Amino acid sequence: MKITPESHTQLAGIIDSVVQSYSRGRNIDNLESAALPNKRKVINALVHLKNILYMGYYATRELNSHNLRQHIGAHFHDAFELLVEQISRAVAYGTAPECRKMADAENFSQEVVLEVLALIPEIREKLALDVEAAYRGDPAARTIEEVIYSYPATEAITVYRLAHEFQKRCVPLIPRIMTEYAHGATGIEIHPGAVVGKRFFIDHGTGVVVGETAVIGDDVKMYQGVTLGALSVPRDHTTLAAPIGKRHPTLEDRVTVYAGATILGGDTVVGHDSVIGSNVWLTKSVAPGTRVTMSMAEGQGENAGRRFQTEEVRARRKTGVAS
Repeated sequence: MKITPESHTQLAGIIDSVVQSYSRGRNIDNLESAALPNKRKVINALVHLKNILYMGYYATRELNSHNLRQHIGAHFHDAFELLVEQISRAVAYGTAPECRKMADAENFSQEVVLEVLALIPEIREKLALDVEAAYRGDPAARTIEEVIYSYPATEAITVYRLAHEFQKRCVPLIPRIMTEYAHGATGIEIHPGAVVGKRFFIDHGTGVVVGETAVIGDDVKMYQGVTLGALSVPRDHTTLAAPIGKRHPTLEDRVTVYAGATILGGDTVVGHDSVIGSNVWLTKSVAPGTRVTMSMAEGQGENAGRRFQTEEVRARRKTGVAS
């Protein structure tokens, strides 16, 4: 099909109108993209770090005690250079006021990347416990390899544990790029600011949301569709400053949260060894060893409403984890 001259003329007019739309001074009209971090390079750095964390699972060549350092070193050098460049860009573009002094320090980008890379053995230890929790917690898991290769929770938690260390060190933008990449790949959103304990397991995972100030203890298990969210908190629209303070709930050790449950509010604490049933909407704290479920209210026919039932339960523990 031949494109007509009239179509080219019309297209030129459309281009002019789009160019003109960039003169309105809105946030989306920013033309400083060259100064922003490159998402693709941040993701490339993540790939190198994942190879380091799970070298025996992702290597394309045979590994042994003689060549392991060479292969790990190659990934370290590439990840280091990519992250230093992208963090430098993020800091130059903009940093939260509470982090400005730290981020303005000379060589901040190099120092913070070296700090996080030095934590890789510790991060690997945490991930080993997470993977083991998934394997033990899911009867459908046949092998550890299956958990590492195919479980979306493994991907999301791996990226979170890396991003969290950068977030703790006041690195702007980069941690969120990392976790949102994992969110897109897995359907699991874990904000890099959240605090997550040992042996964390998310079964299935699609639709899980863990907010920025959520705190999760050890041996916590969650299912798909769970939200650890905030009650409505107004933003200062004059400065676009994010709300401060704890806005998301706390789950103490050995809590289980079933599919579709929503737990909201910074003052909400789910006590240790508690069980939150499917589709529960919870905005108040519950004591340790509490079982919270939804059931049909009696005596209201077809239009029966739903009510909470809470039951104090004595936690039964097997191998240190409540049943």
